[in-house]
Amino acid sequence: MASASIFKRSDTIADSMPEALRKSRYQMKRCFARYVSKGRRLMKSRQLMEELEKALDDKTEKDKLLEGFLGYIISSTQEAVVLPPFVALAVRPHPGIWEFVRANSEDLSVEDITMSDYLKYKETIYDERWAKDDNALEVDFGALDVHMPRLTLPSSIGNGMQFIARFTSSKLSQNPDDSMKPLLEYLLALNHRGEKLVINDSLNTVVKLQTALLLAEVFVSGLPKETPFQKFEHRFEEWGLLKGWGDNAEHVKETLHCLSEVLQAPDPLNLEKFFGGLPTIFSIVIFSPHGYFGQADVLGLPDTGGQVVYILDQVKALEEELLLRIKRQGLLVKPQILVVTRLIPEARGTKCNQELEPILDTKHSHILRVPFKTQSGILKQWMSRFDVYPYLERYAEDATDRILELMEGKPDLIIGNYSDGNLVASLVASKLGVTQATIAHALEKTKYEDSDIKWKELEPKYHFSCQFTADVIAMNSADFIITSTYQEIAG
Repeated sequence: MASASIFKRSDTIADSMPEALRKSRYQMKRCFARYVSKGRRLMKSRQLMEELEKALDDKTEKDKLLEGFLGYIISSTQEAVVLPPFVALAVRPHPGIWEFVRANSEDLSVEDITMSDYLKYKETIYDERWAKDDNALEVDFGALDVHMPRLTLPSSIGNGMQFIARFTSSKLSQNPDDSMKPLLEYLLALNHRGEKLVINDSLNTVVKLQTALLLAEVFVSGLPKETPFQKFEHRFEEWGLLKGWGDNAEHVKETLHCLSEVLQAPDPLNLEKFFGGLPTIFSIVIFSPHGYFGQADVLGLPDTGGQVVYILDQVKALEEELLLRIKRQGLLVKPQILVVTRLIPEARGTKCNQELEPILDTKHSHILRVPFKTQSGILKQWMSRFDVYPYLERYAEDATDRILELMEGKPDLIIGNYSDGNLVASLVASKLGVTQATIAHALEKTKYEDSDIKWKELEPKYHFSCQFTADVIAMNSADFIITSTYQEIAG
């Protein structure tokens, strides 16, 4: 099969495809004739390739075509809508990049179409009256991220931190006198439960901060590397510098120098390093409401499997990382992690009816279980993950109250897991004004083939309209998205 690297094109597929079709007109006429021979239908990539190979008898011609531009286009097509005599192709030549074209099987003419046009063709197969309704609702969720920098290169996928660091350093470099003020305000706002960290209010200008950094760096350079921060904490306070720079002279000097470099000439590497070491995260909440979430006797129960193991493993790793960072920052703070799930009174012999449960092999992490409630009281039985959506708004409110009570304040980070957990995380993070992360490795849309176009057929059982909406809301409202693999981002 042809490689994408062969085609260095500035033109669109609609510009280049007609010439390629003209050169292989006989073969492609046969191919498109096969595509439209069975009438209206939706064809997947595998079907397109199979029909293409069946249409070509001569092996040499077949290999030549498959290795050429047309082979590349067909292999990059994720699906095609066949409405004889037309075939509309949804082509993804690169991750995150889509082009939509419509080809006429009779004269092999090709034209660009919009995404909306393509979706209308697709809907026509299943509900022509709906597809032709001029008043049908169309929502463009792209507008939600209008103020955010956008990743446009496939090579940037999975490298969000580096991208943000480059973007931020560029903004800080534009007009240092004004652009550094937000950074200064951010540092002045750092605190833990009301106790200020890093700098105090006396360093209220960039010049004052730079002077303090210079004095402090010269001072710690004359100390043994392992000198504890507590030994010179009072001296730092005289310059307006507070705890949070590091646990010893060596680490403090590194952080001081890093910020001095950022203030003098911002660059992505120093910016990422500096922000990565700041004392900002001490308490984390993870939402995973559905299923029997527990540490024993739950695997194999309905809606209970890999997500439980995944979350518990991540909690242990997160706590270990938090303890390591807090120690290096020179702070005496105990981290807190709460995994918030559903309390199920009829727990089938598990601990899912226990409100608070310590997580094994951790010191500061717990499972918090909050019940689903209605006007009639607490729901006692297990409920399918597809049926939980009517209860999530009330659940988010109840969970918020309990979290604030147990943590004695707002968490620093809220993480959602799975569609229901991500929706609750969005609601709670928005209410509390807290950073939100979305775990996006279990989107149902990719598990059930044609679940988008067959939503009416599947809606009574799976309620995909709720679930897909929850996914879109969470993905757009999240400050960042967590996945385990490149494929979960790029497809």
